[in-house]
Amino acid sequence: MQRGNRRPEDACGSRRATATTLVTGAAILLFVAIAGTLGSTLVRQWFGGTEALDRSLLIALMLNIALILIGWRRHRDFVRALEQHVESNERVRVLSTRDPLTGFLNRRTLVEEGASMLQEAARRGQAVALLLLDLDRFKTINDLHGHAAGDAVLSRVAADITSVLPAAALAARLGGDEFACAFVFDPRQPSVVQRIAEDLVGRLAGPAQVAGTAIHVSASIGIARSDLERGSIDALMRAADIAMYAAKDGGRNRYVWFDPAMAHALHVRNELENGLRHAIPAGHIVPYFEQQIDLATGRLHGFEVLARWEHPVHGTIAPDRFIPIAEQTGLIADLSLSIMRQAFIAARDWAPELSLAINVSPLQLRDAWLPQKIIKLLLETGFPAQRLEIEVTESALFENLALAQSIVGSLKNQGIRIALDDFGTGYSSLAHLRALPFDRIKIDKSFVQAVADNPDSAAIVDAITSLGASLNLPVTAEGIEDKEIEARMRALGCARGQGYLYGRPMSGANARRLLAERRLLGSAPAMNATDQRRAG
Repeated sequence: MQRGNRRPEDACGSRRATATTLVTGAAILLFVAIAGTLGSTLVRQWFGGTEALDRSLLIALMLNIALILIGWRRHRDFVRALEQHVESNERVRVLSTRDPLTGFLNRRTLVEEGASMLQEAARRGQAVALLLLDLDRFKTINDLHGHAAGDAVLSRVAADITSVLPAAALAARLGGDEFACAFVFDPRQPSVVQRIAEDLVGRLAGPAQVAGTAIHVSASIGIARSDLERGSIDALMRAADIAMYAAKDGGRNRYVWFDPAMAHALHVRNELENGLRHAIPAGHIVPYFEQQIDLATGRLHGFEVLARWEHPVHGTIAPDRFIPIAEQTGLIADLSLSIMRQAFIAARDWAPELSLAINVSPLQLRDAWLPQKIIKLLLETGFPAQRLEIEVTESALFENLALAQSIVGSLKNQGIRIALDDFGTGYSSLAHLRALPFDRIKIDKSFVQAVADNPDSAAIVDAITSLGASLNLPVTAEGIEDKEIEARMRALGCARGQGYLYGRPMSGANARRLLAERRLLGSAPAMNATDQRRAG
């Protein structure tokens, strides 16, 4: 430590130690002198001398002995304090560079030591691989088993990482359940990195025993290499982070190498997300209407409401591009309610026998206030609850069946019908049919479109329609694209059908023209200027 940076308490302790040392040294010298004088007197007395001891010298000798003992004790205490101070400084140094739970480096130290590793690797013609590892659904472990169990899992993960990495590798905990590893490898042999990533994924997928309970955990890993992604350790971490999220999007419990196309995709996604935040309140995401046909009579029964983003620059954007982003960012509730409002306004003066079917996101079924929000929209727009059918997917019910039962019950009490969408693609279908008062089953289009060519799909469709008949639940077939499939669905007993055979989803204006041609426009309260704009 530099003199100019010495803390005041260190300087004060040093001065006290110096003073104690000087006093003790002087006492020892005086003790030697006095002891010598008294010793010679004692010797002379031993040989018959009559000289008496000097009492003052004897007292001085005793005082010097006391000073020496006090000085020795103070010196001993000072040495102990100094050792404790050194140990404390070492603990502070360790805490400033390492994670206290796992003993791994922290982010700052990884950046510092990683920079040195990059320089040394470049000098020797080698490369650095950086693996960024994130545990899958770790929050659930903390929620179910407590944070102590979560810490035990993190410690076990750190031990597994250490057992797999090369001896000279750097391992860091970046925070929470995120780890990073860096090590040098021969760029001509990337299989070495791949083998380590495979070992990590496989080892971490095994159950962790915590207090007698087997806790299952997995990890998603992103990999970046310095010979391709040149720059600082921070740049490598950003690239590995992008690859890690690609691994999560690809199904989790896997590793993915970084590819520059991922960065472009992330940039596009961020642009869509930022645009989405503006598009929802601006009314740029509008309802489109897909016809639902009575298969027995060919009569138009109603429409399923779909979302389309009418972008002022990029044109119409399909929902498969922005709906996942809306769900990931929590914007799906605002988007869904906006679509509902626009659809209710557009359809409230349609013929009273025409219904609207609107799908709600699984995330919305976590909101206990969802029924009140929908009912409020119905009251504000004047759309009859009896003409509304809410579609929910099986996967949406799996997370919290009790809450789903409460929401469905509240909606049913208002006269709103409930349909089970994408039947056969989720979990515990029969259990959900027993637990919830559905009014309709919808067969997923993946089964319907393959019914003519795939015997398994035909058997599934046949089983679903038979089940619907036994439970007195009408069945709607999605994805009908030709007359052959339509005839097959009619023969199996499906009540309704929808798909491109009956026309593509249409805007509110086109739906209105279609209904006007078929004389299916009724009467409703006059729309004000705001409602007219929302209805398109």
